[in-house]
Amino acid sequence: MTRSHAENAELALLLEVAGTPKPGNVDRHRDHDDLRFEHFLAGAVGARDGLAAAADGAPVGAAFERAVAGMSEQDGGNTQFGCLLLLVPLVRAAATGSLTRDGVREVCETTTIADATGFYRAFEHVDVAVDDPPEGMAELDARRGADAVPAVEARGLTLYDVMARSEDDGNAAEWTSGFPRTFREAARIRDDEGPVPDRAAQAFLRLLAEEPDGFVRTTAGADAAREATARAQACLDGEIDPEALADEFVERGINPGTTADITCAALYVALERGVLV
Repeated sequence: MTRSHAENAELALLLEVAGTPKPGNVDRHRDHDDLRFEHFLAGAVGARDGLAAAADGAPVGAAFERAVAGMSEQDGGNTQFGCLLLLVPLVRAAATGSLTRDGVREVCETTTIADATGFYRAFEHVDVAVDDPPEGMAELDARRGADAVPAVEARGLTLYDVMARSEDDGNAAEWTSGFPRTFREAARIRDDEGPVPDRAAQAFLRLLAEEPDGFVRTTAGADAAREATARAQACLDGEIDPEALADEFVERGINPGTTADITCAALYVALERGVLV
């Protein structure tokens, strides 16, 4: 049976949260105090209509807002905002038969001002932890939600432009560079063996070991982000038990959410390229 592009995206969301251990993240063995495994399952189901809209040709910004609105219809709050920011252009590229770095780059680079306003309106649905805006861009602070739309329109910014102005954000870096980490990790997932949730957990550790996590930097500081990267590498080297590290990071509130987002995006590309579930 062949799944639709939207079905593969929904499955990627489910497989990402089912992977364990993923140090600091909710997984099928660990909850946070205010965010549980079940919330992520509900968020994935809720996002389906927006993902289907992206596959059917809806504008990227509108499809993203719709996906976030659906995702938010559970009691936990923000579960997969960052995942959806990556998945929507990937789904759009896949639907046009161009799920390549060049294909998704074209989707991102041809976004419009209306797509940017859809992105800002998505912040009305959930609270999202983001960095302070660069100097001179306070009126474009994503935390303003729809209140920032007039400034976006006055400056004539597309969604790609907004991402380019968020260069320190890991997801924005994917958006503006053709999703290099996503496609590289998708190939590794394809080459791995065993249950796909186990491959997802391994992908998470690899990605975290390669680069400090932006969400950890935002919420816990640069030192914590560097520590998380070093200790993920120690897990890969067999020096630390990833199960123990997962418990510790959850207790300390060290949550590599950007790494989880890219893991999800890589799972989607891997599913589209033949990984069987």
